[in-house]
Amino acid sequence: MLRAYLPTWRQLAAVELYTVLLVWGLTALTRQPFVEALFHVVPVSLVQLAAYCAAGPLRPRWLPLSLARMAAVGLSAPLASIAMIAIPHSRHSPAYLTTTEGAASAVALTVITLVFGLWFTGAALYWQRKERERQAERERLALERDLLDARLRLLQAQIEPHFLFNTLANVLALVESGSAQAAPVLRHLIAYLRAAMPRLADADATLDTELQLVRAYLELMRMRMPDRLQFTLAVAPDLAHLRFPAMTLLTLVENAVKHGIDPSTTGGRIAVGGRREENRVVLWVEDSGVGLSESAGPGTGLANVKARLQGCYGNSARIEMHEAAPHGLRVELHFYCEDKQCTPNPSPP
Repeated sequence: MLRAYLPTWRQLAAVELYTVLLVWGLTALTRQPFVEALFHVVPVSLVQLAAYCAAGPLRPRWLPLSLARMAAVGLSAPLASIAMIAIPHSRHSPAYLTTTEGAASAVALTVITLVFGLWFTGAALYWQRKERERQAERERLALERDLLDARLRLLQAQIEPHFLFNTLANVLALVESGSAQAAPVLRHLIAYLRAAMPRLADADATLDTELQLVRAYLELMRMRMPDRLQFTLAVAPDLAHLRFPAMTLLTLVENAVKHGIDPSTTGGRIAVGGRREENRVVLWVEDSGVGLSESAGPGTGLANVKARLQGCYGNSARIEMHEAAPHGLRVELHFYCEDKQCTPNPSPP
């Protein structure tokens, strides 16, 4: 409880350092003895610091903290100054203070400690206010990050069952049709899920890990329809370690298979690519399937993809869709990547 009324060591060191510098500057200008001036000014500064600290817990609730501390420092300056002038002449202090020398000394010390005390108090209040603002900003940013992480996890939880159910439905179709490819596809699916499941909830996923999932998924789909699906992956190597929300690109590839290649009687090709243009990154999934005009639509996962991409790279991130020639669809992801965003978050120790 008593600690609330006392200054910290940091406050004490700062005030005394500034006081010594102040005394040194004044004695250099006035040619007064440094030790004598220090003997008068230092105790007054300590009294003002004690008044500054005690004003916080002792002030009435209706009085603002900054005003209470300014008033405490201002009132303590003349009282402490008069006391320091009178103490060396304790036997004759009332008479000495009425002399021209005593009164002048008391007035001079009061003015010096009052002016500089209020100035230092104002500076301290300003720095404290700025520190509170910085702390509030840090807390706000931390809260925004927590909310963003929670939102990304929620969106990811919506994607995971969608992906798993689609893949299992493909295996079921092979089994029901009696295809000889059912068993190999199922074995590849088990191996794929064993490798993919640890990455589905990875908050620090990279584009490289995402491309591994995309390749494994496309290999599975090519086994299901070997004569109707070809694919290529051509993403710039410098994007491999780019921080990227898990399963975002995979959702676009799923849509390309489901809405582009599957409805086509002849099948087609899927091309996955990406490049960096200064601080802008473009990723795309292009298929030579039936295109938007003949398909059932672009798929319900696009809204989720856009939300997750904007959650990671801000509202400037966007999705563009273009008809591919002679037929098919090209879906592009555009986003700006600053240096701190282009690397995955460090893993906790």
